[in-house]
Amino acid sequence: MFSEITGCVQAKTRLALVGILCLIFLDVPGLAAKQSSVQDLIQQAGNTEEDAVRLQLLRQLHDVKGLDPTLKSDVDEMVTFVSRWQNEPSLYGWFSKPIRTHLRYDIGISEQSPLYPLSCFYQGRMLVWVTNEYGNIIGYHEERRKLLDEAVRMFRIAQEAFPENRIIGMYLGEPIPWEKELRTSNEAPQWAQYQREALERLSDIVEWWIRNRLREDGEYGGGWDDDCEMWRHWVPIMIAFEHEEAAEAQAFFSKALLSQSYMKGGYTNHVYDVEHTAEPSTDTITPMMHLAPEDPAWKAKALRVAELMRELWTGENERGFLQFKSTYFSWNEVDPKPLRACDTPYHVVALPPPLLLWLRTGDPDLGKLFTAWMDTWVDATAKEEGGKPAGVIPAAIQWPGGAPRGPGKDWWDPRHHGEPRLYEWPSAVSKMTDCLLLTWFMTEDEKYLQPIRSMAAIRREALNGPSEEPPKPGSRAWSGRKIGFLAGTLAKYKLLTGSEEFDDILKRDYKAFDLAEQDGERPQLASALRHTVEALRINFPAYTSEVRFTDRVLTFPRLFGNDMIFPEAVPSSCKRPDARLLYAMGTGDRGAFMPFPVNAVRWLTPPRDIAALVTQSSKTLFEAELFHFGQDERPLTAELYLLSPGKYQVSLAEKGTGDLLIAERPLEVTESKTRVPFTLPSCRLCVLTIQ
Repeated sequence: MFSEITGCVQAKTRLALVGILCLIFLDVPGLAAKQSSVQDLIQQAGNTEEDAVRLQLLRQLHDVKGLDPTLKSDVDEMVTFVSRWQNEPSLYGWFSKPIRTHLRYDIGISEQSPLYPLSCFYQGRMLVWVTNEYGNIIGYHEERRKLLDEAVRMFRIAQEAFPENRIIGMYLGEPIPWEKELRTSNEAPQWAQYQREALERLSDIVEWWIRNRLREDGEYGGGWDDDCEMWRHWVPIMIAFEHEEAAEAQAFFSKALLSQSYMKGGYTNHVYDVEHTAEPSTDTITPMMHLAPEDPAWKAKALRVAELMRELWTGENERGFLQFKSTYFSWNEVDPKPLRACDTPYHVVALPPPLLLWLRTGDPDLGKLFTAWMDTWVDATAKEEGGKPAGVIPAAIQWPGGAPRGPGKDWWDPRHHGEPRLYEWPSAVSKMTDCLLLTWFMTEDEKYLQPIRSMAAIRREALNGPSEEPPKPGSRAWSGRKIGFLAGTLAKYKLLTGSEEFDDILKRDYKAFDLAEQDGERPQLASALRHTVEALRINFPAYTSEVRFTDRVLTFPRLFGNDMIFPEAVPSSCKRPDARLLYAMGTGDRGAFMPFPVNAVRWLTPPRDIAALVTQSSKTLFEAELFHFGQDERPLTAELYLLSPGKYQVSLAEKGTGDLLIAERPLEVTESKTRVPFTLPSCRLCVLTIQ
C-alpha cells in the first residue's frame, strides 16, 4: 500500500513540475505556449487508447522546437519502445525474458521524467501478460504476487497521470463496454439469444485477428508454437459452422507452419517434452482433418504421425506392452536419458490427427497400433503398485520396466520435466480417458471402459462420503477428490449409449450442459451461456489488440479471479468465455473436442444471425433446435457424421405447434458423412429431426 501511495504522489509531483515550469516562464514570449504544448502532447499520448496514435503524438512531441534535451532523450526512448510494441513482428519475444528475470523491462525512463507514468503503463502490460502466459512456472503464490503487485503499482501510477485512458482501467478491473447492435426477436428462447450473441462476438474476435495480425508468412506474431493453438477457440465458428474466412486462414496457416524446415519430418525436430513438441503438428493437421477430410495430403500427414509412433517413439516394455520410450522426442530422435524415460497421459496430445483419421475411416492398421497402446494403460490402471491405488490411471509408466510411475519417488509426481505441475497428476488424464473411450467406441471391447469405470467408482466414493481431513497425497481418497475432470468423458459415453450408469456423477460434475426444459425455456443452459455473453460484452481490446501471447487470446478474465491481479476476485471482470460450451451446443459433442470428437453435425452456414442446439445424437437419431434471426428465409445444409448406414426420415417442424415446415422426406445414409439441405424460416424456433 505504501508503495502505491508513493507512486501516486510521484506522478502528481511530476505533472506539477511541468505546470510550474509554464508559470515561471510566462513572461518569455512563446515559452508558455511551448510548455503547454509539451504537457498537452504528453497528456494526449497517455490518454489515447491506441498505440499507433500514441506513437504519432510522441513523434510530434519530439519535434517540438526548443524541447529540453533530457526530455527529448526520454521521448526518443519512448518512441523506440512504442514503435517496437506496435510494429515488432514478435508480440512478446523481446520483453518476455527480461520481465521473467528482472521483473521489469528497462525502457530507459527515470522516475523523475514526465514520461515515467507512460512507461509504467507499458511495464504493467508486460508484467500482466508474462504472468498470464507462464502459469506453470509462475504458478506459485509468492512469484505470482510479486509480478502482479508490481503490475498494479505501475497501472496506478499511469492511471493517476492519465485518467481518461480506459485501457489502464481495464487492467485494474474497470470493464470497457463493447457496444454491438444485434437484431433481436421476441420469439427466440433465451438460450438462442445468448448463443447467437456469443457467436457474433466470437466471430468478430476471430476476424480481427485474421484481418489485423495474420502476416504474409502465415504467423500471427506469437511464434509458430503459440499461434498454432489459436484454432482451439475458433472451433465453435469454424467446426460447428462454416466460416469461410476462418477456414481459409486456417488452411493458409497450417500449410505455412508445416512448410517450415524444422517440420520437414512431419513433426518438430526440436527434442523437448511431448506437451510442447506436439502442438505444431497436432494443432495444424487436426483442424484440417475437420475442414478437408477427403484431402489425401492431410491424410498422409496424419499417417506420418502414426508412423513415427510405431517406428520411433514406442517399443515393447519388459512386461510385454507397447509404450512410449520417453517424454522427450522429435521426428528423428528420442531422448534416452533415464530422467525422461516414461510414458504419460500427455502423450495423447501428439496423436489427435491419426486418432481422428481412425475414427472417420476405421483404418485397421491404426486400430492395431492404438489398441496395443491402450492395452498398456488398461493394465497399468488395474494394478496396485508403488503406492498407486488399483483402478487409478497413473501419471506415468516407466520405460522399459513398465512400472506405473515416473522417475520421481511418488507415482503421482513423475518429475521428468522442468514444469513439474504440468505433468503432476491428474494433469492430462482426461485426455487418456477420452482416448480409452474412443478405443472402446471403435472396437466395442468393454475392457477399454474398465479404467473409466474404476475411476468413476473412486469419484463416486469421494462425492458420497467426503472426508473432513485432507487425505494423504496419492491415496484413493486423494485421487477421488481430483477426478472431477472425468465428467467430460462420462458425458460422451452417455451421449453415445444413452446409459444412465454415470448420471449421479454427471449431475454433480457436469452442470454446464443441462438441457432440462421449464416453461418452454432451458434455464440451466441459458444461465451457463449468460456468463459467456457477459464476458464477451466487455473488454474487446483484451481479446484482440492487447493480447501478447497468442495461446492466451480468451484468458484475460482469469486475471481477475482470486489471488490474481488482486488478492480477491473482481466479479465484474472475471467471467471467462466458454468456447467449449458453444461448440457442444452447435455440434452435440460433450467434453473436449480432442482427442475424441463426437461432433454429430456441421452446419454449412455462417455463424451469424443463427442459434443451433443439438438435443439428441446417436448412431440412429439426430435432433436439433434452430432459430434464424434474419428477416428472410435461410437455406443451409446439415453435414452429419455419426449416423449409421440405413434409411431415415427427415422432418422440420415448428417447436411448440408441431407444424411441419417441410414435408417428411426419406434419407438414405450410405457413408460416414451425409448432407441434408433445408430452409429455415425467419424468427421461428424449429426442430430438425432425422430418425
